[in-house]
Amino acid sequence: MLKKRVYVADDDPAILEIITMILEDEGFEVETSSDGKSLQEGLKVIPDLVLLDIRMSGSDGGEICRKLKSTPDTRDIPVVLVSANKDITAIARNCSANDFLPKPFDISELIQLTRKYIL
Repeated sequence: MLKKRVYVADDDPAILEIITMILEDEGFEVETSSDGKSLQEGLKVIPDLVLLDIRMSGSDGGEICRKLKSTPDTRDIPVVLVSANKDITAIARNCSANDFLPKPFDISELIQLTRKYIL
């Protein structure tokens, strides 16, 4: 059985490392990006879930989410925004994200949301 693939975009290397360790320990395959560029340029392999920071250096997670949700090949991929932005609820709604996870997050919340959308 193939592992479920999670794509994580965040400009904080520590966040990428933590999320990767947590999700790999749970049996998921994790691909990371510090700016979400491959999400903007077209994915080679379609993930089962995208965890996306809202504010990244040179990238707007809300815009990336909007593009994913408006493109036929990627519109059905669940997108969860992960951010400390106080407007995360409104941003998630406006870009049609499936859910959001406020930073700082609890490890069990991350695992629960990941499983909710891809298991």
